[in-house]
Amino acid sequence: MSPRPNPSSREKILHQLKTKGPQAATALAKRLDVTTMAVRQHLAKLVEEGSVQFEDEAGRVGRPRRIWRLTDEAQERFPDNHSELALGMLAAAREAFGPDGLQKLVDQRTRQQQEQYSQEMPSAGAPLAKQVAALAAIRKREGYMAEWKRGSDGSFQLIENNCPICAAAEYCTGLCDAELELFRTLLGSKVQVERNEYMLEGDRRCAYRIAPLGD
Repeated sequence: MSPRPNPSSREKILHQLKTKGPQAATALAKRLDVTTMAVRQHLAKLVEEGSVQFEDEAGRVGRPRRIWRLTDEAQERFPDNHSELALGMLAAAREAFGPDGLQKLVDQRTRQQQEQYSQEMPSAGAPLAKQVAALAAIRKREGYMAEWKRGSDGSFQLIENNCPICAAAEYCTGLCDAELELFRTLLGSKVQVERNEYMLEGDRRCAYRIAPLGD
């Protein structure tokens, strides 16, 4: 009799596909330190649940490579911060106060975020790596599945693998613009912050390149 699949292992697979993107079963097995056969058994169950799907990519030689990715249904497993409520509130604000009133609402939210984040961020003179790490920790706690990396050129990358306000952001893209400005304000005028991956433009995640400006 084959062993029963371990749900926690399946959750780990989903987390890997969410944070690292589409990949082969062999890559998943290496990341999770289990056998490829075990991963394939879990993937089969996840297919039945409707949580993953695959595409066969042709290589230069040999058999096509099977690449696994999350389905839209799988997104329900990740934090959404009550997206329907947020969307309804934004729609009501636009109807009641017009576009300018909605923008004032976004601006007020950003001011509140800046005040809250500033209490947890290091001082302005702290190393940039420490500031980026603190920002990533705040965003991770808020459900963005955030992480950060150091680049070889001295820059940093802030990665958000999940958007808990995605539905609201689709309705009001000003939320995304405001968050970009929030990061710039928090990290200071001597730091450049640019968004180079964007979920609303079809990317699987949002990512920001953060680099110190030259003197």
